[in-house]
Amino acid sequence: MNTRRLLLILALAPLALVPLALVPGSAAEVYVENDRRYVGDDGSLHIVGEIHNGLDYTINRVSVRAGLISDSGDRVGTADAASPVRTVPPGMRAPFDIVFPGGPHGDAAGYALDLDYRISAPKSRAIEIVDSELRRDGLDNLMIAGTVANNGEITANTISVVATLYDRDGNVAVVSRSQAGPDYLRSNDVAHFVVPVPDRVQADRVVGYSLVAESEEYAAVPEFPLGSGLLLAGSVGAYVALTRILPGRITEGLAPAAGSGWAPASHR
Repeated sequence: MNTRRLLLILALAPLALVPLALVPGSAAEVYVENDRRYVGDDGSLHIVGEIHNGLDYTINRVSVRAGLISDSGDRVGTADAASPVRTVPPGMRAPFDIVFPGGPHGDAAGYALDLDYRISAPKSRAIEIVDSELRRDGLDNLMIAGTVANNGEITANTISVVATLYDRDGNVAVVSRSQAGPDYLRSNDVAHFVVPVPDRVQADRVVGYSLVAESEEYAAVPEFPLGSGLLLAGSVGAYVALTRILPGRITEGLAPAAGSGWAPASHR
């Protein structure tokens, strides 16, 4: 398999990231977008974002390495993380969350991202997100609950659901992942999932989210890209990316999306 790497350097501004070196602009690229950094509840520094597959090929084993850069250009820390999405078809995005444990990280004026991936064979399409809703429980914890269905002809094993949650600027607020139960899902059966949003501070920034569901046997269909402040929602019978926008703030009893086909959501 071929391996490609991409370097992205960004400055750490108090409220936003300022690009110092932009990603190549070719349409046929794998690149990072909607990224930002934040300090979590435990004091760890997180660098989150999305990898966009602009190639005509499916990719997998996607990982991102971040190096913290000082004012003088020296690296003052390095960490890496694999995307929780295992297979990324053309046109799809996969989130990442790189964690630098502990603190402080005040010496870092910016960071460099090194992107690594492999070209892979596509997988069949069979997992559908039937419905989902973003809600809070009795302890005010934010979570996404929903249902997935196996529309394939064989049993789907280890179905994971990955949530990318966005802030009002369209950047990634936080990334979370969970597994639908049970561990296997027979053909034409459904399973429920709950994806928690563990960081309370970042949860307050959330105005929209996208969901990706996949199993060991089945993987993704392209979703509409995020652009111009508009998130598009989809439920297309396969590894499915489902994007939802919330009007204003999170409330209980948000009506879930159902059915198939792409549907536009509201502007931020």
